[in-house]
Amino acid sequence: MAAVASSARSLRGRAKLLALGRATKPIREATGIARAMLWTGAAITVFFVVLALFASVISPYRFDQYQSHGVRFAQLAHPSAKHLMGTTVQSTDVMARVIWGAQTELKVVVIALAMALTIGVPLGLISGYFGGLLDRLLVLLMDALFAFPYLLIAIVIAFLLANAQGILTAAIAITVAYVPLYFRVVRNHVISVREEPYVDAARALGARPRTVIRKYVFFNVVQNVPPIATLNAADAILLLAALGFLGYGIQPTQGAEWGYDINRAVSDATSGIWWTGLFPGLAIVLLVTGLTLLGEGLNETINPVLRRRRFGRFEFDALSPGAMDIEPLVEEPE
Repeated sequence: MAAVASSARSLRGRAKLLALGRATKPIREATGIARAMLWTGAAITVFFVVLALFASVISPYRFDQYQSHGVRFAQLAHPSAKHLMGTTVQSTDVMARVIWGAQTELKVVVIALAMALTIGVPLGLISGYFGGLLDRLLVLLMDALFAFPYLLIAIVIAFLLANAQGILTAAIAITVAYVPLYFRVVRNHVISVREEPYVDAARALGARPRTVIRKYVFFNVVQNVPPIATLNAADAILLLAALGFLGYGIQPTQGAEWGYDINRAVSDATSGIWWTGLFPGLAIVLLVTGLTLLGEGLNETINPVLRRRRFGRFEFDALSPGAMDIEPLVEEPE
């Protein structure tokens, strides 16, 4: 019995490895611009993730620290060996605020996207599969939310929750803005997938709707979500920075936030003090660029319509007209 159990575990392990290999095959086969965008975006994103995870180790000071060993830091000090990116008017270290700001930004974005996916994807699955009155009501609600700009919705939600400003409040404000997008993407794909023969066959065999959605519909529509979520993460960074700039973001005592720092640096710039706004601004640009490249690279890689495959010396779009008529000079093994 022990040998049978061990063999079963081994088979399950091999099945998981094969499934993982099939899932990552498009990424491993990526070439050209798609590969460059994917890995460049991944490198930039990982850099900021490392900053966020190890902020307490990397940062020389706390985000709100204004003195060391009982000696207050100089106000608006130029970049120097002691303060590589200078100090602010509150005597805080700019480099420390940039590093701790990465932690705040990624924390808010991860929470917001997790909540948006948790709400938008199931609603899209249910609405697209069952249709009817529920579908009409959900579409009406989501279209009403989708008609407003993301920033306006986020400001309204942040204003309504003004008494509880913090990381969770900022995440909720961003979540409400992105739920309609995931709902529409998933619902539209479910409507096309639910008419496929294999779904009809599952229903004919007596499978319950929950089973059909979980086994046959979900995994065929969820593959479009990761690229969209990555691109939305980049957009969410800008949205959070805008909220912080307008004063509806995270309170300065609760964490460092790049949008708030840029807001405080506006008056400094008129006096020729460039470092208080330059470095938080560069952090926003770099992180948004990294997430955008990662999202575009994933979209080019995962999307079968855009995916490029290499056969011998020829490289062409996988679904381009006449592509399969080309005879490869050298067959690459699977």
